[in-house]
Amino acid sequence: MKHPARPAPPGLVIAVDGPAGSGKSTAARGVARALGLRYLDTGSTYRALTWWLLARGADVSDRAAVAAQCGGNGEAGGPVIEVGTDPDDPAIRVDGRDVAAAIRTREVSNAVSAVASVPQVRRHLVAMQQRIIAGALAAGDGIVAEGRDIGTVVAPEAPVKVYLTAREAVRAGRRAAELSADQGATVAVTRAEQARRDRADAPQMAMAPDAVEIDTTGLDLDEVIGEIVSLADSRMAGAWIT
Repeated sequence: MKHPARPAPPGLVIAVDGPAGSGKSTAARGVARALGLRYLDTGSTYRALTWWLLARGADVSDRAAVAAQCGGNGEAGGPVIEVGTDPDDPAIRVDGRDVAAAIRTREVSNAVSAVASVPQVRRHLVAMQQRIIAGALAAGDGIVAEGRDIGTVVAPEAPVKVYLTAREAVRAGRRAAELSADQGATVAVTRAEQARRDRADAPQMAMAPDAVEIDTTGLDLDEVIGEIVSLADSRMAGAWIT
């Protein structure tokens, strides 16, 4: 992990929330690099569990079956999910297998909301995410965590919270660009699938009252990163290491 000349103070947590295609992942990784922080993509944990269920032929619309199979991490038949926190190498493994590419398919994207809505899944994975954040802080590091409900549920005490948004068409275009052509990811198809996900994920997409909303529609990546870094700077004024 690269460390900047002006690192963030130890224990800094930055929560980045927002809908799909708003630029959370790339911006959060960029902020982590800029401030010498760890990085946590909480969505990858839900995608990893969803991939595991689909690989086993599970019916992800059967909430009781999903709840029964999710188990603890490696317990009760559930998978062992490992999440890397290096922004330059945010690895994600299920039972030792690298699934970084496998969890980004349309099949997983279209099924993950159903899995993430199961209360037992949310409790299990939120607890995992909180352990990862606590581990970073215990090691004297800070962390940028991004996802759906970071500022409201996962890390409500984070001193810096941002909520990224963008126009629906822009979000769909970004998402379609991320997917390979052989996945049939036209902007129109992606927009329809994205709208369904937005509706399904609505209960987890509330903006924290103390979060700063940033519309990324007309901003490039460097500008978004700069706004978040500036916000962290102002919020933590007087606490920076010299």
